[in-house]
Amino acid sequence: MDAAPAPQRPLVAIRYCPKCRWLTRAAWLAQELLITFPDEIDVLLSPGESGTFDITLDGAPLFSRAVEGRFPEPKELKQAIRDRVAPERPLGHSDR
Repeated sequence: MDAAPAPQRPLVAIRYCPKCRWLTRAAWLAQELLITFPDEIDVLLSPGESGTFDITLDGAPLFSRAVEGRFPEPKELKQAIRDRVAPERPLGHSDR
């Protein structure tokens, strides 16, 4: 008897510039998101073009370093993901 496939979870994709050595920052943010949403999301890290640091949720933009001129704060990403994936979920200190 085959098990039913697991339901598809929302995908957070972090595309970073490997030449800029932003993998560590991307991995840290991925860790923060997976600690906060261990059962709600999947996270994908992928190398991108020079200067890239973009984050999407199911293909929809969440954050772009090129647009914002800075890197995202974990708190703002957690709030944006929570608002779309689990709006009823409290984030504790990240809600302040």
